Amino acid sequence: MGRLFSLIIIAGLAYGGLYVYYGVAVKQEVKQAMADRGLTALEVERIDYAPLAPLSTRATVSADVTYRGAEATVELRLTGHPLFSDELRMELDGLQTLRLRIGSGD
Repeated sequence: MGRLFSLIIIAGLAYGGLYVYYGVAVKQEVKQAMADRGLTALEVERIDYAPLAPLSTRATVSADVTYRGAEATVELRLTGHPLFSDELRMELDGLQTLRLRIGSGD
């Protein structure tokens, strides 16, 4: 019983690390893809994805981005895995929300 519990704890810690590292890798890929398109001032604030996304080669990711005072949430479809695949393809799936700030925020 103790070995099973230890195995479950180790598997949970390994998956937790994979889940966090997957988010960091996807965030870097989104930043790089936008920089390649000339949007170097774009900031990726947050990445959301399904709990089982790190285990598959196809995932839908939601990214909160800001660009010169405008905030948007975009959906991206990922084909490939940012950690285990040589090639990762990102496609814009849709724009969820767009928020504009007019005037100074100070």
